[in-house]
Amino acid sequence: MFLGDRRGLVERLILADTEAEREESLKELLPLQKQDFVQLFESMDGLPVTVRLLDPPLHEFLPDITELSVRVALAESRQEPHENELRLLQAVHRLHEQNPMLGLRGVRLGLVIPGLFTMQVRAIAEAAAERKAAKGDPRAEIMIPLVGTVQELELVRDEADQVIAEVEAATGAKLKLSIGTMIELPRAALTAGQIAEAAEFFSFGTNDLTQTVWGFSRDDVEASFFTAYLEKGIFGVSPFETIDKDGVGSLVAAAAKAGRETRPDLKLGVCGEHGGDPESVHFFHEVGLDYVSCSPFRIPVARLEAGRAAVTSQGSDHR
Repeated sequence: MFLGDRRGLVERLILADTEAEREESLKELLPLQKQDFVQLFESMDGLPVTVRLLDPPLHEFLPDITELSVRVALAESRQEPHENELRLLQAVHRLHEQNPMLGLRGVRLGLVIPGLFTMQVRAIAEAAAERKAAKGDPRAEIMIPLVGTVQELELVRDEADQVIAEVEAATGAKLKLSIGTMIELPRAALTAGQIAEAAEFFSFGTNDLTQTVWGFSRDDVEASFFTAYLEKGIFGVSPFETIDKDGVGSLVAAAAKAGRETRPDLKLGVCGEHGGDPESVHFFHEVGLDYVSCSPFRIPVARLEAGRAAVTSQGSDHR
């Protein structure tokens, strides 16, 4: 939704020096996002649609710092005008991160860049209202990513609730938009009882939760020492393939329990490749999760194993 032709709009939004520049970028993005959601809700009419607000690490929307440095250096050597490139380079240097996956992304991006998340929430709400006016049945769930403390969620939720109320007042539509979060940091899992006070659902992001629990960068370690760890028996299987029950799994189980103690009707699910792994699916069923989500090619296995888990857990209340 934000790459391709739209990437430039997001780049302008992130690098905006003034509120006016930021508002102009948001104004251009809003109708594009709204149309995305209108089409999505039409295709998924009557079915729940979880929309994760913008989460990719910041560097994905910024010019390459090396390429930009070369352009500025060449322009200086040729004594060519390069004020715009120099300004852009200074901004990119200011926002450059050594470890972008643990940097300005997820809820942090929404809090640091005013209007970003509220623009997305408005697009979702206006699209849902348009579908209701067309006699559709939109069922949107808004997911706030990478939350580590309930205060982050409360700030975003307050703004989202206000935007939804504004759209309801303007359109006359009664919208049922639930707001929840993605549990993908150990602190979020450990404080799940608090976070559930402001969340109507949890989606466990087991890919990032595995990285942050183990202190692994998946892209780096799988290409370096994972083979040695498997050969030495430290791993029986990669924790990115099957859920690490003792570590990551215990956090999921504890967070699910604490969350439901605060909010008994809390909807619980998992988002990540573990959602399509047979052994992991059975584990998620055992700890009371309501659903698993995974890549399309894994869905047949996930459906089969979810059914098997339900059949084999006779006497269980989990469904």
